Amino acid sequence: MATWLKRGATAEAKRDADKKVREIVEAALADIEARGDVAVREMSVKFDGWDREDYRLSQAEIDRCVDGLTAQERKDIEFAQAQVRNFAQIQRDSMKEVEVETLPGVVLGHKHIPVNAAGCYVPGGKYPLLASAHMSVITAKVAGVPRVITCAPPFEGKPADKIVAAQAMAGADAIYALGGIQAIGAMAIGTQSIGAVDMLVGPGNAFVAEAKRQLFGRVGIDLFAGPTETMVIADETVDGEICATDLLGQAEHGPESPAILITNSEKLARDTMREVERLLAILPTADYARPAWENFGEVVVCDSYEEMRLVADDYANEHVQVMTADPDYFLKNMTNYGALFLGPRTNVSYGDKVIGTNHTLPTKKSARYTGGLWVGKFLKTCTYQNVLTDEATTLVGEYCSRLCAMEGFAGHGEQANIRVRRYGGRNVPYAGAADPTPETAA
Repeated sequence: MATWLKRGATAEAKRDADKKVREIVEAALADIEARGDVAVREMSVKFDGWDREDYRLSQAEIDRCVDGLTAQERKDIEFAQAQVRNFAQIQRDSMKEVEVETLPGVVLGHKHIPVNAAGCYVPGGKYPLLASAHMSVITAKVAGVPRVITCAPPFEGKPADKIVAAQAMAGADAIYALGGIQAIGAMAIGTQSIGAVDMLVGPGNAFVAEAKRQLFGRVGIDLFAGPTETMVIADETVDGEICATDLLGQAEHGPESPAILITNSEKLARDTMREVERLLAILPTADYARPAWENFGEVVVCDSYEEMRLVADDYANEHVQVMTADPDYFLKNMTNYGALFLGPRTNVSYGDKVIGTNHTLPTKKSARYTGGLWVGKFLKTCTYQNVLTDEATTLVGEYCSRLCAMEGFAGHGEQANIRVRRYGGRNVPYAGAADPTPETAA
């Protein structure tokens, strides 16, 4: 039976916080809808202390950011982007278009069509998260999106130079130094200076995530996301230090980022908790990691691998790191997760920064029904039909007519009947005159 040695915040406390965010975002988006660029500028000044005549960066500004990279920084970004591009291309190549003759003279198929415009948000308020530029812009471009724009907040009073460089190197068509609700609203709703997009992607804080949620339907989004989540599933094949390091390595994202340990060893659980406290005393980002651990950290001790799996699937966590004697057990049996990191040689940071899989992943239990960002998110799988012969349209039309009659859809039925009459030479009555029967439609 699973035992919790440490619990995080209650669901009620989380709901109260979500309600406040929801109200702020709703008012802000309505303001952007009504006043466009004026509202965006006021919010940028209010929330980021950032004002300029045009939030779109000029080519000269972009070039300065790229040219400001050291040779090693450029090489490192190029390496990371090559990994992301390579895996995205492998994913794209796995998506085949289909055309097949399902009945004599009946051709069905589907195509994968990219959206026309995507807006990529790259967070950078606390840290300049340039990796999010790779994950969003490159993935959109590999999918074939013609127009990809990006927004990232200013960092220390100016455009975040390394984010800007990464966005440019990834292939962004327009780069804006704009953050928060105002960036999401401007891209989705459109303003006098920013053309609206068809889809929004990228991680962000609670306000960014809520803005995307409220705009879903007006535009597409990659997924519903909240604060970064990490889970470590471990047994005594590893020690408390590596477990604590991996928990705090993600808790530093922010004070609301859950970090969860699931283990079948109470000794490892308690060793990990002690190591967390030791590391928090020396971690430079402890100001973020400590409240995350204290308020949202959890430690669960289970009796077996099976119980560990059940508890983990119930959490449906974003990042799940498996360090056990048999990590393949969890790969084969787990169903709810954003991404798995198998074995002690890998870790979530690899996925976040460089290994090639996408780091924009589902949170808040949405891993129960969706995966993370990938090329397929930017593609619409659209079907088409082509009936080539008189015999085929007559055959399908007769069935269609009778099925429409069962539902009482006279107009639908007549769409079938007119083709049966014209191409099949059959004397079927108008759908509104009488219910077609197998005898009258034959």
